Amino acid sequence: MSESVRLPGQGVSPVVARLSSVRKRYGENTVLENVDFTVRKGEFVALVGPSGTGKTTLLRLLAGLESASGGRADVSGNTSVVFQEPRLIGALRVWKNVLLDDARGPDARARARGALQDVGLEDKLESWPVSLSGGQAQRVAVARALSRRPDLMLLDEPFSALDAFTRRSMQGLVLKLWARYRFGAVIVTHDLDEALILADRVILLSRGTVCHETRVDLPRERDVTSPEFNALKRDLLGQFSLSLS
Repeated sequence: MSESVRLPGQGVSPVVARLSSVRKRYGENTVLENVDFTVRKGEFVALVGPSGTGKTTLLRLLAGLESASGGRADVSGNTSVVFQEPRLIGALRVWKNVLLDDARGPDARARARGALQDVGLEDKLESWPVSLSGGQAQRVAVARALSRRPDLMLLDEPFSALDAFTRRSMQGLVLKLWARYRFGAVIVTHDLDEALILADRVILLSRGTVCHETRVDLPRERDVTSPEFNALKRDLLGQFSLSLS
């Protein structure tokens, strides 16, 4: 894809992912129907909606783990995924979990160290996964995604199993890394606060299609107690209720 667009306050930024009239079916079951949206490099998009509405399927299409039944799903550059669970391999030390099949060559440890340094876990380079807390394990998963130097990072409810304090810390970490490396990001979440904290745009899916989109024109870091934040949240809650009717 060669199209470029202008992000607010920035120069021209390329489109890194585009869904065009995408449909996905499993047998007689239609999961996604006529889905259109784009993601720009340096843009953060949140996907929200009821369970079973196709959010994770959409993410899997962007990751190349599924094929569309109709329409087009185009992604350019490197893509990485952070899943709901860390998916660490217990028999490998942390640094090898960061690189996996790429854990070879004279610079392998240095590359892993750099990614772990980005997530504040450089001291866990030689540790085993069993010694990590839940938050630390998910940081390793983020480091693994970063090690691919992604143009597009996909996050499938990556903080849902964490306690509230660790979750907020991880949100801050991902925002810091996003601001530093300016990859495009798409997160699936059921938490409207999380969507509004992280995203430039929040896309609401219902019955397998996009039914509403909210642009979040709030400065970072965002205050969840502010009137502006809560006005956006009320609007999303209202749209969510309408999507269920």
